[in-house]
Amino acid sequence: MKKIDKIVLFSFVGPFVVSFGIALFVLVMQILWLYIDEIAGKGVGVLILIELIGYLSVSTFPLALPIAVLIASVMVMGSLAERYELSSMKAAGVSLFRIMRSLIFAGAAIAFFSYVCSDFIIPWANLKFRSRLYDIRKQKPALTIEEGVFNEDFRQFIIRVGKKEKDGETIRNVMIEDQTTAGRTKFNQILADSGQMYTTQDKRYFVMNLFNGTQYQEPGSQGGSKGKSEKYPFIRTNFTSMTKIWDLREFEMNRTDEDRFKTQRSALSMSQLRANLDSLQTNITDAKKAIAEDLLLNVRKKPVKPDAQKKVSKVDSLRQKEAGMQLIKAVGQAKGPSPQMEKLRPEIPVQKVDKPITAYTGFEETFITGDRSKIIKEGRNRAKSAKTTVETRKAHLNNRRREMVKTGYELYTKYSYALVCFIFLFIGAPMGAIIRKGGFGYPILVSIIFFVTFVMLTIMCRKLAESYLLTPFWASMTPCLVLVPIGAFLTNRAMNDAQMLNIDRLELLTRRFFSRFKKKEETVGA
Repeated sequence: MKKIDKIVLFSFVGPFVVSFGIALFVLVMQILWLYIDEIAGKGVGVLILIELIGYLSVSTFPLALPIAVLIASVMVMGSLAERYELSSMKAAGVSLFRIMRSLIFAGAAIAFFSYVCSDFIIPWANLKFRSRLYDIRKQKPALTIEEGVFNEDFRQFIIRVGKKEKDGETIRNVMIEDQTTAGRTKFNQILADSGQMYTTQDKRYFVMNLFNGTQYQEPGSQGGSKGKSEKYPFIRTNFTSMTKIWDLREFEMNRTDEDRFKTQRSALSMSQLRANLDSLQTNITDAKKAIAEDLLLNVRKKPVKPDAQKKVSKVDSLRQKEAGMQLIKAVGQAKGPSPQMEKLRPEIPVQKVDKPITAYTGFEETFITGDRSKIIKEGRNRAKSAKTTVETRKAHLNNRRREMVKTGYELYTKYSYALVCFIFLFIGAPMGAIIRKGGFGYPILVSIIFFVTFVMLTIMCRKLAESYLLTPFWASMTPCLVLVPIGAFLTNRAMNDAQMLNIDRLELLTRRFFSRFKKKEETVGA
């Protein structure tokens, strides 16, 4: 590695690490803020929270890496151009691509790292994050006993404390309603003048020592030996001291089996997503065939008697279709009763044809008069059944199509996020050479503009894919295809030492416009 490559590469590493850390922090806080209501008040430990943030940080790598590459490349090339080092290198005959060679290798390595993360690390991190978040959601809120508030944290117990002393343990005017004996007692309540509450040293139990109180109990009615309910008197018990103990294990977070989250798209690798795409494509094809078969069976199905319980096999179904075709031919060709029609008459009631088929005004006239209402009713029922079946199949088909689009977009987005890391290098480096400003001021402003453009294109293309206007592949690759010409244009301008906008031409056009405007005013005044 030559000295110029070392200088450019070492200048790139520092801003890249700082930019990556800032971008990662912003993205993690933005996503974590969506779940803050589900995490707050659950008594989640610091280690669990750090673990959750760690998994979330890994899952945001594909978004943080492109913006870090963009900011770092703008800063490096902007600093070189600001100190005229870039001009000196070009004056010595070193091309812009030669100066960017180490950055190109670094961008390719970052793109490959993003690809590896998307395929192997991020699915594992998403699986862990979903599992831990589900555990936190299912966890009961942390135990909080407040003054004058009815607390129902413990199952089947209602606790109310009138006043808490400054030490946090001494309590006054305590009320506890026990609902664990519901059915045996109608009412079970404890009132105490004072008490003391604390947790054991191992944080396993919550203890309340109550003093100078009364327990009120009203037993429920129970059936006697002769079926009559027996009543018991109301019980009042005075005490000077009573201890109530609750187990705190119900507030602990239980680990959920992670296998229940392995089928989510964000927790699947690329090979698994491809396998899902193939399965979904097969399901869609089978669903379309099922709809066609249901329509054919409902149109040409043989009337089945209500008392028939046997299922019709495929062979019987084909025989019914063949018999129906023979009947239609017989009706169209016969001028009167025929042995073929008489043979089919017991299965499908048909009126004896004594006139040409064109003389009938409706299809129902070909049936016996007494059977017409029955056949019409059966036809309506079949039509409703066929409509319900087709609508159910259609809803299933639409769900499969929607799932296929989302799965395909999830797969191809992994490629696009890796590719954009390399594309942003050819946008940031030329922009730094053009604006000739280092530091975090202009580079961050320029980077935010291009990154927001990429995010907006990504969201728009995802909506188009979900609306079936774009395929998942083109929806994920369109933002990259839009940025490629921009990168090529900026690189060409930077190689030719051209400005982003030709200010001289803009000033010339402005002068000509105002000069013509002044001439028109002078002509009107004369």
